[in-house]
Amino acid sequence: MNILDTLSNLLSQTAFMNLSWGNYVMIVVAFVFLYLAIAKDYEPLLLVPIAFGMLLVNIYPDIMLKPSDSANGVGGLLYYFYQMDEWSILPSLIFMGVGALTDFGPLIANPISFLMGAAAQLGIYVAYFLAIFMGFNGKSAAAISIIGGADGPTSIFLATKLGQTALLGPIAVAAYSYMSLVPIIQPPVMRLFTSKKDRLIRMGQLRPVSKLEKILFPIVITVVVCMILPTTAPLVGMLMLGNLFRESGVVKQLTETASNALMYIVVIFLGTSVGATTSAEAFLNAATLKIVVLGLIAFIFGTAGGVWLGQLLKVVTHGKINPLIGSAGVSAVPMAARVSQKVGQEADPTNFLLMNAMGPNVAGVIGTAVAAGTFMAIYGI
Repeated sequence: MNILDTLSNLLSQTAFMNLSWGNYVMIVVAFVFLYLAIAKDYEPLLLVPIAFGMLLVNIYPDIMLKPSDSANGVGGLLYYFYQMDEWSILPSLIFMGVGALTDFGPLIANPISFLMGAAAQLGIYVAYFLAIFMGFNGKSAAAISIIGGADGPTSIFLATKLGQTALLGPIAVAAYSYMSLVPIIQPPVMRLFTSKKDRLIRMGQLRPVSKLEKILFPIVITVVVCMILPTTAPLVGMLMLGNLFRESGVVKQLTETASNALMYIVVIFLGTSVGATTSAEAFLNAATLKIVVLGLIAFIFGTAGGVWLGQLLKVVTHGKINPLIGSAGVSAVPMAARVSQKVGQEADPTNFLLMNAMGPNVAGVIGTAVAAGTFMAIYGI
């Protein structure tokens, strides 16, 4: 009898006896994400940890257990990772790593790129008003809309600052998923709003940018942007600090750490904790479906906004700007710029748009952070 009791207790402790149908659905979704990351190579650095965090929390929900709900006062492993998301530590560190990896030279060489980076934020504001129309309150709508910036860390940062932690999981997963799917989502929109003649436009080589310009750029941008929108300091400040590490040339060790070891450690923490917010209870509901749809709409309008301004600038410059590079203003660095190059080369394999597209691309990173700061200012954060 004791043996039977023991076996019964063991069986009752297995995940098979404790999971809901929703958990199984989310486990299948995790498998799909792993397939896309490993077999299709869609942003594996993001999708692998996100998918694995999703898998873990739906097999063992207590991995996200709060200390207050624990018998011994100790929370689950990924709960502590997640706290660093809520405190804006991990998103800010990601931005520092991005800054250390990014060459702002194309943006400095062609300042008009700022306009295309700004135009590509159109999707954020379209999604914001649509979210309000669909029944979300202002803060929730703002947190959801930032998905359109194709910037996962900014999405997490804004959601936590606006107190929308209940929506953080769907928002973060949607943002990172759509970032990974940029090569699938953007090209049809780009082709829709450009002709083959547009896509054949060749752009001139960018002028050389001096070392002094590259050093001054992150300092000037930090002062200007943070003076206007002080709440952007954690993101813009860390982005520009990482870039200053890179361009100053005197802190090679810090540059290497920020862009390699630290960056990848933070990606592991951030990815797994984001994935772990997708328990079936939190994810499988009508609000999540709305967020996923709004995120897609934001991406489409962001891409279109950049291309539309590119068309206008093409006319103003008498055909010197290829409208395709405007789509790179959604800030999935450097993937969106590569997509601009790829779509351009479908029309002409010898047309190289990558460096020209990098200008709007890195401008989009700044633009998304500014959009987040604007929402925080509107809601008094």
